[in-house]
Amino acid sequence: MARAGRRGKTHAAPVGQPSPFARLLFAVARAFRYDARMSRTASLHRTTSETDISLSLDLDGSGRSQIATGIGFLDHMLTAFARHSLIDLTVRAAGDLHVDFHHTTEDVGIVLGRAINEAVGGKRGIRRFGHAVVPMDEALVEAAVDFSGRPFLAWSVAFRQPKIGEMDTELFEEFFRAFAFNALINLHIVMKAGTNAHHVAEACYKATARAVRAAVELDPRVGDAVPSTKGAL
Repeated sequence: MARAGRRGKTHAAPVGQPSPFARLLFAVARAFRYDARMSRTASLHRTTSETDISLSLDLDGSGRSQIATGIGFLDHMLTAFARHSLIDLTVRAAGDLHVDFHHTTEDVGIVLGRAINEAVGGKRGIRRFGHAVVPMDEALVEAAVDFSGRPFLAWSVAFRQPKIGEMDTELFEEFFRAFAFNALINLHIVMKAGTNAHHVAEACYKATARAVRAAVELDPRVGDAVPSTKGAL
């Protein structure tokens, strides 16, 4: 409704445009809606007789990372994971590398999974499912994820080489299993093609990162609902 101004003129919002009061309400609603996004972070510290790991992340970051696990190739993979998931990630790990890389690799997967599960919270408003197919030169890897709360890893990846540098290629399955079971996600990783172990491993991390990025993204059509007919995940 138009109202009279001080000099007898009328003032009204243009047809089809919200009034100043409505715009204020929209701004407040947006602030509350994005508050959940702003809080999607986690910081964890896990210590055992084999490893000491500190990790923090922000699901709604820009892919920044600071990684130091003592394993050069794992650092490279986690940096790629952060970049392609757009998760800001900081990892500091000290482990019994004089034994081998197994404990550190597995335990980093455990802490990363737990942190993502904590950061995603009640899973309200997320897309829940994510899928990506990533080429890396001759290698091609597909990853699909469901933030279902029911952990599972389906691993269909075969490496022709037993090591990449000093890292055993069998440890990648251990990492992703630890990650999936502690993030409480259903994760499928399938190698479609590949001969070079470095390319295959990197495609695994990048495809998983892209799938996770899609799954944890907030869907405006879902609003504050949990994407499940059960009402909980």
